[in-house]
Amino acid sequence: MARSPFTLAASVTSALPQAGVVAVGALTEGTAGRYDSALVDLSDGRRVVARVPADADAASELLAETRALRALTAGVRALLPFRPPTLLGEMRLEGATGIVVDFLPGYRVDAVHLPPGRGAATSLGAALAAVHALPTSIVRSEGLPSRAPEQVRADVATLVDRAEASDRVPFPLLRRWRRAIAAEQLWGFEPRVMLGGVNPASFVFDDVADVPRVTGLLEWHGLQVGDPALDLHWLAGAPIAADDVFGSYLAHSDRAPDPHMRDRSRFYAELEFAKWLLHGLALGRPDVVDDAADLLASLSTGVADDDVLGHGGADVDDALTFIDRMPEGAASGIDTSMQTDAYDPAELSFWTEDTDTGALANSTEEHAASDAETGVVDETPAHTDSGPLAPWPGAPADSADTDEETDRASREALRRWRAR
Repeated sequence: MARSPFTLAASVTSALPQAGVVAVGALTEGTAGRYDSALVDLSDGRRVVARVPADADAASELLAETRALRALTAGVRALLPFRPPTLLGEMRLEGATGIVVDFLPGYRVDAVHLPPGRGAATSLGAALAAVHALPTSIVRSEGLPSRAPEQVRADVATLVDRAEASDRVPFPLLRRWRRAIAAEQLWGFEPRVMLGGVNPASFVFDDVADVPRVTGLLEWHGLQVGDPALDLHWLAGAPIAADDVFGSYLAHSDRAPDPHMRDRSRFYAELEFAKWLLHGLALGRPDVVDDAADLLASLSTGVADDDVLGHGGADVDDALTFIDRMPEGAASGIDTSMQTDAYDPAELSFWTEDTDTGALANSTEEHAASDAETGVVDETPAHTDSGPLAPWPGAPADSADTDEETDRASREALRRWRAR
């Protein structure tokens, strides 16, 4: 059973003994019910987020998040053009370990709604370049994962083996993937600090001089040394903004990326469909399996006999627009263990009800094109609360004046700007 915001707020005082709670509200963060979270206002004027895992997998993820945030020292944070959350304390609640972090205000932009031009797209590219430029010693000194190219390549091969064993992946697609795995030049990348397959919805934006800018990054549990191309796999779902994101990434990189980075990022995007298939098999969900098989068939038709290496054609990107069909987080990173508890069954049923993949792809492209023409960005709040925060029992009535920020987080997410 979900823990109430008041229960979570009461635990904040164990993590921050000198702080007094003055107001509390429910908070959701697009985590599919894997965490119980609350937005808490403190007597010293700070607004914080209390988060406790709801299951074992979420507990492991939160532990990784905690380790990553501890690795982000003041010196490391000074190297980033945006704010990571600050770990303020830890707490125990009903046998689970939770954390308290500071609240990062702002809004999010999904990949499919990302317009081209100066603004959100270019700011995302610069933000990712800054993360990838961090010294690898930051990760290695904290004992966080570090994976060499041969390890990444082996993990991909294992994933493809598992997908092939299902007998639901078209042979032309398997042949394409096998050729990519065998291509030595594709795997000649330099391991960099990366986020384990982050996507735009993990970033927080705010408007600076009427232009969207990345101001924060919410998710750090995937922090590791590995293939930076994995953090760009979502470009396949942002067809009209991808070139601007990647161009900005190159312009802000501290060294030239390997020449096949974009090829690998598309390859990782294709493998999202394989993970969707394996997820359905792990859950025993024939509807998800059938849906994944349909998507794989569409992808196979789109890529034909092309190689991943130097794909050079629009057909691949057109086929990969189907990636928006899967729920957010459905296949983040090359995780051969397949964390099936990370998925929301209700969300799965929503996505698998729509079987017209062609109509979906057309709708995705039309929506993105419309955004580019009108200068409109579809946004969602970085965190979603349930309304104004409730006063904490015994707190002075005027000690939590949060209406303006609450209205900002709760209003309809539709903002306008013109790319300059």
